[in-house]
Order: sequence, then structure tokens, then C-alpha cells
Amino acid sequence: MPVSTPKRPRIAVLADSDTRWKWGALTADRIAPRPSMEAAPSEGAQAGPLLDGFLLRGRATPTPRQLEEVGVRADSLREVTAVEFLRAMAEGSYDVLVLSLVGGGVQAMLHGLGRVWENRTERPVVVTGYVGVVYEKLADGLLLRHGADLVLANSRQDADRFRAVYEGVGADACAVTEVALPFLGGAPYDGENDPSAQQGRRPYTVVFAAQPSVPENRKDRTYLLNRLVRHARRHPEREVLLKLRSRPGEHTTHIEELPYQKLVQPLDPPANFRLVYGNMGEVLDRTDLLVTVSSTAALESLHRRIPTVVLSDLGIRESLGNHHFVGSGCLASWDQLDAGHRPAPDEEWVSRQGVAADGSYDSAFDAARDRIAELLARPGGLPPLTPYYTPVTAPGYLPGILARHHLGPDGTPLPGAPAADKDPGPVRQIVRRAARGAYRHGVQRVAPVIRRMGEL
Repeated sequence: MPVSTPKRPRIAVLADSDTRWKWGALTADRIAPRPSMEAAPSEGAQAGPLLDGFLLRGRATPTPRQLEEVGVRADSLREVTAVEFLRAMAEGSYDVLVLSLVGGGVQAMLHGLGRVWENRTERPVVVTGYVGVVYEKLADGLLLRHGADLVLANSRQDADRFRAVYEGVGADACAVTEVALPFLGGAPYDGENDPSAQQGRRPYTVVFAAQPSVPENRKDRTYLLNRLVRHARRHPEREVLLKLRSRPGEHTTHIEELPYQKLVQPLDPPANFRLVYGNMGEVLDRTDLLVTVSSTAALESLHRRIPTVVLSDLGIRESLGNHHFVGSGCLASWDQLDAGHRPAPDEEWVSRQGVAADGSYDSAFDAARDRIAELLARPGGLPPLTPYYTPVTAPGYLPGILARHHLGPDGTPLPGAPAADKDPGPVRQIVRRAARGAYRHGVQRVAPVIRRMGEL
């Protein structure tokens, strides 16, 4: 009798930016059901899930360079409109679907999927969540994600907050499932490059993790850049890196109107100051001090026990997101850093944030995996998707969200909704690139000028 091979679980991921593709694909790998086997797997059988990636067409659709930088591979990957994706889900067969989108995109897909799956006895387990720290629009974002089978919370603190929001409006909170950020990992920091010892095999390296939209205005971004350059001049023996998310003209999860690449040009930084791109994990491999305003990179750094600073120079404010780190022990200013201060993280705070620096990270996704297996084994298949927002509960809000994705109030495509049956031809590609270029020019050049004029 021939030896049976394991059935690889099939997972689809829909993402709308480079960072959400990274989160969605890595999450898919960590929550994938264990392969079922009737007998021992044959030699050379493939492990892991079969992953189909879908990139939602829009302003932040990742470029090939961004996808390469993320470093996540899929068995297939293609760009789609919302209607094209819904068609693919109506025709395909998957075990799990990960919706890695902004809240409005998740809500639109939940309603659209509810429509295309309404006559199916079986459907995938639908999973969604957040790419990183949730510090704004908590209720809005959560209620837009309600209706998925699993709403992943990246920490114990987030899980508690998510359940409180759902229960507070009378929505079912059983979908909330505690996990951790899927991209944590890497070797723990060994502390060999002590700045006072000066005996490391490489220069002591300070990394500033920039964010596309925090802070927003030129004055604050220039201030941070000046302080970073000043730190490099004060410490010529150190390597000072400005870690950037995207190159000018590229978009990521958030719009960057004032790229640091342009702001740094008139400053004439010293030779030990450099701009770097690439995978954050690879940059952290050589980091001795991570500095940021509120980037999720701080959690990656804390997971490795790298000395980590969340800047207080511009205040501790909700608009900056650094209020999330109150109680972390990591808040400090550039003046304190220049004087040699190194914050020590509060272990209880770190534990509640899903950082799992204590070695528990390997089991952080067990609950989600078990929940998915339980749902897939449910007799008679899964029930219909039931989002909290419906034309009855939110008649003045939901139709607009659905219309932005060319869906009607009942989740069906609107007349004239874009849906190509084949890859775009050369003319369509040129038109699309021109449209994106015009949009980005408007966002990065025209819109800031108009805002400044409005402030006069």
C-alpha cells in the first residue's frame, strides 16, 4: 500500500499594503492547521501551508521592491480588486482566509463574502487583526472587524480591551483570540557592544526607526532628524542609522507626506550617519540601541531585549502613539540619551504587551490554531458571517464603507464595479501608473501646500 502524504492546509491572505502583507502572511504560517495524515508522510513531502496571496489594488499596493524587502514568499501572489477577490473566494476552496486590511476593507469583505458564500455549506475560517500597536480608533476599528471568526489580539492587554468593546455594545466577543505579533524573533541581544567598553567587533549602532506619519509636521520631523544627526556628530565612534520604511514615491500602511530622505539633504550629516532600508529583523541583528517615537519596531526590539527608547521630546501624546508606552519604562528624551541614560523596561508591562521576551513566544499561537481546528471540524460547516454592522444597526455608516469597495448595501457588486478577467494590458498598466503617480503627487506635494495656506 502506498504511503499517504499529509494534506497541506490552503490559506488565502488579502492585504492592502506591504506591512499588512507581512503581518497576514506570517500570521497565516503561525496559525495554519496541522497537516492531517493517514500515515507517515512520504520522503520529500512539503511542510507548511499552501499560501495564496492577494494584494488589494489601491494607493498602498506594494511595489516589487517592497515585497522583496518584506521577504515573505507565497505559492501564488496577484493584485486584485475587491470584486475580483470575492469572485476568487466564490470559486476557490480554502481552509483559512486572513483579511489583513484597514477596518473598512475588512468590513466590506465580510459583507461581500457573506453574499458569495450564502449558498455554501462549507467555507474557510475567516481571521483578521491588527498589524501592530492599537493606539487610536479602538472602537471604530474593532467594530469594523467584527464578524470574522477570529479577531486576533497581539497581547493580553489588547485581548482585554477588545472584549470590553464588543461586550459594551452587545456584540459577541468570542472571536477575540490572544496571540502575539507574528514577526517577533531573532537572536536575543547579548550586550557585548557596551558603549563604554568600545571592544565590540563592530561599531556600537544606534538605530532610529522612522514612521511614515508620526510625527506629521515638518517642524517635528526636522527636530527629530537634527537630534539624530547631532547624536552622530557627538559620537563619531558609533554608527547611527535612520531606518526608513519606504523610498520616496512608495506608499506603505500610512501616507508619508514629508520623507526623511528629502529633509536630511540640507543637513550635511557626518560619515557615521546613514539611511538604511530592508527587513527590520535584519537591522535589529546589528542594533545596540533602538530609538523611535512609537513604532512597532520597539516591540520587536524589546522581544530581543535590545535597549529600547521611546522618545518623549515631542510630548507623550495620543496623536504620537507614544502614550501606549506609559508604564513601559522606555520613555526618555534625546538629552537623556546623549547623557548616557539607558531605560530598563518594566517586565510586567512587557509581559502584557505580547512581547514574550521570557521564552513563551513559541506557544503564543496555540490558542488560535486550536480554535481554527475546532471550527474546521464543526459538524455541518460554519455558520454565516454575521458582522455587528448591518443596514439595520448602522444605516448611515455601512453603505458608504461598502460603496468604497464597489459593493451595494447587501454586499453585491455595484453596476460598473471594476473586475478584470485577465491581467491588465499595456495601456491599462500605463494609465494605472499615471493615476497612481498623480495621486501620490497630490498627497505628497499639493495637499501639504493647501494645508499650510489654510493655516495662514
